[in-house]
Amino acid sequence: MSIALAVLLLVAPAVAFAQPPVERARALIATYHEDPHRIDEARDLLEDAITRERPADAVTLLSRIYFLAGEVRATTDDDKLAAFGRGRDLGKLALEIAPRSEDAHVWYALNLGRWGQSKGMMRSLFLLPTIREELDTIFSINPRSVRGHALAGNLFFELPGMLGGDRKKAEEHFRKGIEADPHFTVLRLDLARLLVAEGRIAEARRELERVANETAPTNVADWTARDRPRARTRLDELRDRK
Repeated sequence: MSIALAVLLLVAPAVAFAQPPVERARALIATYHEDPHRIDEARDLLEDAITRERPADAVTLLSRIYFLAGEVRATTDDDKLAAFGRGRDLGKLALEIAPRSEDAHVWYALNLGRWGQSKGMMRSLFLLPTIREELDTIFSINPRSVRGHALAGNLFFELPGMLGGDRKKAEEHFRKGIEADPHFTVLRLDLARLLVAEGRIAEARRELERVANETAPTNVADWTARDRPRARTRLDELRDRK
């Protein structure tokens, strides 16, 4: 074995170990479709890291990871509530550190909304003003925020009309998000859900087929583990619908 190769073999593990926790956590959640336990590993890694210091990127990413844990790893209502609640608190902390961070506002709002849903309808309604304020801030920072448009679209779609629900506005937000990132596949699923509710089945199928046949998804892990299976299931359900 050459001296150079021996040195490389000795140094490589140390370099990997020295990788910043935020980068290691990002790499873990980017491949959670290969092993969902990587979400837990990323969570534990950053929980440990922020006991020493709390940079905005670490706190924001941890808020995102808790949202993912609530969506993917939680198996009971209590687990979901705990995950979204921790994600909400971390999102709020991230806002205190970086008030103009789009991602901090996004993950705070998303966790807050899902936490409210887990608590029940009345709690969700109580949180509406805060979520709307967060959306206003997100779009003031970045009018093309993909996740912001996803959140706004779902809000307008799911709310009853008397509380501000508006399917036309929901569709506008979904399409704006898709225009900003055509490969953000969950937005096409959201749009397809709205189109089905509107009786526009052929249009819904086209969106679902785009998801099922996507070749360059923005988020490979989400597409592989969640979006593509959901699209295929929904296409099967719509097979005989006109």
